[in-house]
This record gives sequence, C-alpha cells and structure tokens, in this order.
Amino acid sequence: MPDDAARPVSVPAARVTLSTSSVYPESTEVGFEIAKRLGYDGVEVMVGTDATSADIDAIVALQEFHEIPVLSVHAPCLLITQRVWGTDHWVKLEKSAEMARACGAGLVVVHPPFRWQREYARAFEEGVAKLEENTGIVFAVENMYPWRTGRREFQAYAPGWDPVVFGYEHVTLDVSHCATSGSDPLEMASELGHRLSHVHLGDGTGSPRDEHLVPGRGHQPVGELLGVLAERGYAGDVAVEVTTRKAADRAQREADLAEALAFTRLHLASAVPSPEA
Repeated sequence: MPDDAARPVSVPAARVTLSTSSVYPESTEVGFEIAKRLGYDGVEVMVGTDATSADIDAIVALQEFHEIPVLSVHAPCLLITQRVWGTDHWVKLEKSAEMARACGAGLVVVHPPFRWQREYARAFEEGVAKLEENTGIVFAVENMYPWRTGRREFQAYAPGWDPVVFGYEHVTLDVSHCATSGSDPLEMASELGHRLSHVHLGDGTGSPRDEHLVPGRGHQPVGELLGVLAERGYAGDVAVEVTTRKAADRAQREADLAEALAFTRLHLASAVPSPEA
C-alpha cells in the first residue's frame, strides 16, 4: 500500500471566507481589504454597530471595489446589535436577506432568539422556514451555548441553543461555541448530516467565555473536523470567525488571519482512498 504522503488528496468545493467580525475593532471595510489581500475566497458580513456593515449599498460597493464576493450575511442577533435595523426581529432577518440578495449571496446566519424575546421565540422555527420559502435565501441557524457564571448556568436561548434537536433545515456549526457549550463538533456535524450548511471556524479551550481563537490554538478537533468535511464532500462555506482584538497592530492581525487561512486550507482536504484499500 502506498505511503499516505504519496497519495493524492481530494479538496472539496467548500470556500474559505473571512467574517468581517474577525478584524474588530477595525472596520468592515478593513475586513474586505484583508480578505482580498490574504487570498480568502469571499467575505461574511457581520451586520453590527459599524454603520457601514448595515448599509446595503455600501456593502455592494465594497464588494465591487475590492473584487471579492460577499458569500454570506450574519444577521444582527447580538445583545449589542438589538437596535440595528430597528427592534422588529423579523424585519432584521428580512433586511439580512435583502443584503444577501443584493450581493449575490445565498445564505444568512442567524442566532436563535434570546429567551426573553418570547413572541419571537415561539414563532422562530416556523418563521425561519417561511422566510426561506419566501426569499429563496438559506437561513442557517447557529449553535449557541448556555451562559455560565461560576457554577450557575442560564439557558439564554429559546427554543434552545442546540439546533440539532430542532427542525431547522439549515444549520451553521460554530466550533468556538461547541467549546463553550462542551459539545463535540465532530458528533454535531455527524448528527446534522445534510442539514450542515455553513461552518464558523474558530477554536476554544472550554472556557465559559466564547473565545473564537485562531484554529489550532485551542483544544477543539478543528483539523479533524475539516478532514471529515472533506471526506464527506462538504460544499458549504467555511467562514473563519476569530477574535484578533488583542493584536498589537495591523501586521499582527493579518498574521493571525493568514495563519487561520493556511490552517483551514491545509486540513480541508482528504486523502484519496488507495485502490488496494
């Protein structure tokens, strides 16, 4: 049997994109600039408090100027973005779909509602399905995690933080969130099967705080997960979503994002089985 090193590899159709949140506290425009320069396949726009990120015309212009496509849009679901695009949760998702359509992107990432958003939470599963049907855009619901303070645990999301157990047709698997919730990303990917439509790639140590480390700097089986996706012929996007806010300067931030890209491309491949196997 030939040595593994001599065997050809198969690389799936999955594209490696950069979430604009990965350049925070720098701007959305910097996210486009860095993604293009480093060789990412595209951008995921995190709609947030940066005014440009919520301006559809500005995002289309950035896409055209930097000649790099927007391949997904992250709806404004965070605590700090509760007033971005108003306070109506369904309007936020409709605007996210509008941005995706304007850019030619086919997917919106959305978090499950917070537990105190009761009316929104009650209608969430059915509402997401209707949005997909009405807009033609995929809404991939992201796995989250319980909130922990010391020994106390608070279930902050409804109908729940784990999308595996609900009926969503499309799901985003976030590896850093798996670390925070104590979930196994390999098991989650297996259980999701064809419903796994998008990946947020980061790493974590299992801290109660969502860390979004550069892949390979935490304790998650990130490389193994990418290899499994390659073997499955996964064709969704892999969006690098890491924190670089502690980077000393732009050069360090770019070095971190270049490392994340190299790690992802290296592991997002699988050896072609030997005929003798």
